[in-house]
Parts: sequence; structure tokens; C-alpha cells
Amino acid sequence: MARLIHLNGAPGVGKSTLARRYGAEHPGVLVCDVDVVRTMISGWEHDPDAAGRSRTAALAMVTAYLSTGYDVVLPQLVARDDQLARFAAAAAAADADHVHLMLVTDPETVVRRFRERAAHGDDAWTAFATASWDAEGGDDALRDWSGRLDRMEAVRVASTDPDTTYDALLVALGDDL
Repeated sequence: MARLIHLNGAPGVGKSTLARRYGAEHPGVLVCDVDVVRTMISGWEHDPDAAGRSRTAALAMVTAYLSTGYDVVLPQLVARDDQLARFAAAAAAADADHVHLMLVTDPETVVRRFRERAAHGDDAWTAFATASWDAEGGDDALRDWSGRLDRMEAVRVASTDPDTTYDALLVALGDDL
């Protein structure tokens, strides 16, 4: 049965990095990064509704791809149960499983990783996300979001170093190491 492997977690915790690695090591898996989809909408930087439309487009893509019998890995921060339910419904519509994994680490590590990515990222999304988080309260907002995610029901995967975290992801999914 196909799976929607939802990698959730705070900004900078490693969702996209793990998703790309999982896709690279599992041929046929669709890596559906909603943030990348968002950058495909012309004028997205100045369009507050682009976020919602990109998520809706990604949900349609996820359902269609799962219907082919292949897995989708989705690195996406989702902190509201109603939004999480949309992804579960997309998987159900394709007769697929929804596997919700939460990548977790302490709030100070989240802040450090986020700032490292901001300092070394040269893409439009990283610059936009950094400015958005800074406008929402910067490091304090990142710490707050880590706490909000702690309340969500999900399989927890400790985000430490890339290799150990990836191995823990495989164990959580029941995949062979």
C-alpha cells in the first residue's frame, strides 16, 4: 500500500533534507515539497494567498501520485489539526496510508539550525522564510512553534545528526536499514 510520509517539524529541523535523501534512496518516491510548489506561483513573494493555493495544489498532486501505488514524502510544517486532516484525507482518497512523523529536537537547536540555513542559503525561499519568521518574532517565534508542535499526535523521530536521524526515520517507517 502506498504511503504519504509526512515529515513534520519546526523550521530548520531537517524535514527537506531528510525528504530529499529518502527520495534519492527510494526510486519512484515523489518528494513533494510544498515550499518549492509555492515558489512556482508567479508573484508568490507578494501574494499572501499563494501559501494556501500551493498547499491545495500539492494535495492534488499527492493524491494523484499515491493513486499510482507509489509513496510520497512530504516535508511540511503543519501545526493545526484541521490542516493535518487535509493531508490524511488526501492519502485516504488514494487508498494510501498517512504516516505522520514529527522530527524533534530542543528549541535552541531549532534556532541554531534555522540561522545556519539562513546564513548559507542562497535561494529565494530561504530568504523569504527567514524574513517571515523574523517578522513573526524571530528566534522567540521559532521556540514557540517548537512547543506548539509538541502537542500534536505523531510518531516522534529525534533529529540529531543527518545519518542518525535518517536511520531513525527508516526504523520509524519499518524500512530496512
